[in-house]
Amino acid sequence: MVIINARIYAMDRPLIQSGYVRIENGIIADVGSMPIEFAGEEVFDAEGKILLPGFVDAHSHIGMWEDGMGFEGDDGNEDTDPATPHLRAVDAINPIDRCFTEALEAGVTTVITGPGSANPIGGQLCAMKTAGRRIEDMVIKAPIAMKMALGENPKTVYHGKNQTPVTRMATAAIIREHLAQARRYDENIRRSDKDSDIERPEYDIKCEALLPVIKKELPVHFHAHRLDDIFTAHRIAAEFDLDYVIVHGTQAHLAADLLAADKTRVLCGPLLCDRSKPEMRDLTPRCTSVLHQAGVKLAIITDHPVIPEQYLSLCAGLAVRDGLPYEEALRAITLSPAEICGIDSRVGSITPGKDADIVLFADDPLYVTAKPYAVFCKGQRFV
Repeated sequence: MVIINARIYAMDRPLIQSGYVRIENGIIADVGSMPIEFAGEEVFDAEGKILLPGFVDAHSHIGMWEDGMGFEGDDGNEDTDPATPHLRAVDAINPIDRCFTEALEAGVTTVITGPGSANPIGGQLCAMKTAGRRIEDMVIKAPIAMKMALGENPKTVYHGKNQTPVTRMATAAIIREHLAQARRYDENIRRSDKDSDIERPEYDIKCEALLPVIKKELPVHFHAHRLDDIFTAHRIAAEFDLDYVIVHGTQAHLAADLLAADKTRVLCGPLLCDRSKPEMRDLTPRCTSVLHQAGVKLAIITDHPVIPEQYLSLCAGLAVRDGLPYEEALRAITLSPAEICGIDSRVGSITPGKDADIVLFADDPLYVTAKPYAVFCKGQRFV
């Protein structure tokens, strides 16, 4: 199929005022300017509409807290143990939760989802498509990152259980303890591999899950709102040489220059909610523009179900209202989250070789009234 006469925001090249996208077997085969020869091909005439990559939400809990359900559909926090690195989002996601359909209809074709922030170490996040019925057919990469959490959430959860951690000190100590155990576990494995007289350590599922983290093969996504928690994440990452990303970063704009110097990446949001707890008292959509001006790599997130997934583009519009340049806002829900999460070889831009995840709008996609005219996921039209 070839889509013609589209105004293309490819995100990895300048705006194409009137262009085409050729799709073959669910993959983008070619992108360019009109006119083009398309004899014998199925043609979709965009008639001047705006064509974008499918939106990417770099942090959500979609499918983990099922829509309209209570405890029966709550699978996001295993709050019986503060360190659960071995838990996998793919074992909890319900891919036929109706929120996936609502996300797809709004142009969100890729999401990163997984455990919540009750535990200092929560488990393994997953990157997946929003189109499909079986998780194996929807996964882009799993695990995509290890979820860890700092600040109020672990304190609040375990204070109510009269169990550690009830302070920020204990939360950081639990993370350090398990990273150190994984590092020692790895050292013992390597020693046993080199010397047959040294017994291999007994299998430890938690340490096994953390091995790719300490080897810098799997990033850590640190839940951190407050500035001191952000710097605790940086401190732990420096101690253990971790690849890390800050999730939320509510106070990140208060030290944007320092974060830029540290090359810290921030997933900003939720932007469209109340200041529901003390560590969110400085919540403002202006955070995105301040971080951008300082040179911090950022993406915009929903934290679904805090903000329903279908309002991701609305959050980007709020960021524009508060100073983020328009194309940066588009990039913050397409290419930037894909790059930050390491899946930009598949999604995030309209580029030959990538999945044909494409959204067509008749109106400005960041307007509150805008709805997609057409949505394609891996070349298949769903809207």
